[in-house]
Amino acid sequence: MVKVGVMGYGTIGSGVVEIIERNNSVLAGRIGDAIEVKSVLDIREFEGDPIHDKIVHDYKALAADPEISIVVETMGGVEPAFTFVKEMLENGKSVCTSNKALVADKGAELFQIAKANGVSFLYEASVGGGIPIIRNLSETLTAEVIEEIAGILNGTTNYMLTMMSEEGWEYEDALKDAQAKGYAEKDPTADVEGFDACRKIAILTSLITGRTVDFETIPTEGISKVTATDIKYAKAMGRAIKLIATSVVAGDTYVARVAPYLVPSTHTLYHVSDVFNAVFVHGNMLDDAMFYGSGAGKLPTASAVVADIVEIAKNPGKVIDMSWSDEKLVLGDVSEMTTAFFVRTKKDIAAVKAVFGDVELVTAEGVSGEIGFVTPIISEKDFAAKSSALGDVIGYLRMK
Repeated sequence: MVKVGVMGYGTIGSGVVEIIERNNSVLAGRIGDAIEVKSVLDIREFEGDPIHDKIVHDYKALAADPEISIVVETMGGVEPAFTFVKEMLENGKSVCTSNKALVADKGAELFQIAKANGVSFLYEASVGGGIPIIRNLSETLTAEVIEEIAGILNGTTNYMLTMMSEEGWEYEDALKDAQAKGYAEKDPTADVEGFDACRKIAILTSLITGRTVDFETIPTEGISKVTATDIKYAKAMGRAIKLIATSVVAGDTYVARVAPYLVPSTHTLYHVSDVFNAVFVHGNMLDDAMFYGSGAGKLPTASAVVADIVEIAKNPGKVIDMSWSDEKLVLGDVSEMTTAFFVRTKKDIAAVKAVFGDVELVTAEGVSGEIGFVTPIISEKDFAAKSSALGDVIGYLRMK
């Protein structure tokens, strides 16, 4: 019998328990042994819930239990999750987590602790929910040099942008709807300002480079400045606005960014809508591939956690290595990245051409008192200087 402890009986933790109970016969066939959730750590009691008798309130009880070999962490945040996970690893228990904040901030340290104690620290569910991107990058694509990753990594913002496009809503309307449906938190900052996606692209870049990427060094913009007028222009250009986290090889390092992009209909990410996530990968031998699926939600994310449990249970005594070192990867200068920009301004076309040269004018139905245009391909640094020189810029978006 494989006995498991669960830390945190919220949305994902309860989903892990549900999947183990519902699919136990199938899981047992794949592992060669049944799985039992022995203890669940939470501050609440859950009277009337079938797991009530399994609730414990002290994390040290899980760490000290010799029967528990695998612990699931679904609490979220860096602390106290880090303290709890460290204790489990030091007591010889493998850990599976869905916590992107923990992995992005403390991953390298936890990998070292796991190896020192002959156990595994797995984190498939921390990026892309139910999409198996971590294992594919670390195993299936291990022969590749990954030259680019571009992902829609946040279901909340993708849903909001989809509704703004389909319903013509402003940002505030889309946010209220997402909150009403439970897709957005009461405080949506981590999602709408891009911080969630930033941590995830940091994890993916760390994985493909083998070195630690500090998520705080990645320039990050969210969707809170996207308007219904921006959506009108996007439709006029046959494009869709998507919040994309991207990491691209640049010499001997990578440059990374999170921002809203205008994506053409020919790009694989164009059709990813609603709460779905997708990760586009370009390898030097593979060329292009995309991984698509449910990026969030109780059961899709919990399914990825349970997959990690199965992987550990099938390999008793083996350290499953999906790690990176604590050596810092210094990211390239994002100001040298080049792209075309879509710009809205109150200046006339003569003033625009005087600064940017030849541009492509864009008109959108029902929009007046301004002009929209697409710049030639220029560097981020040059665009910042030119847009400052132009003045009266209402807003801008990068072209993918």
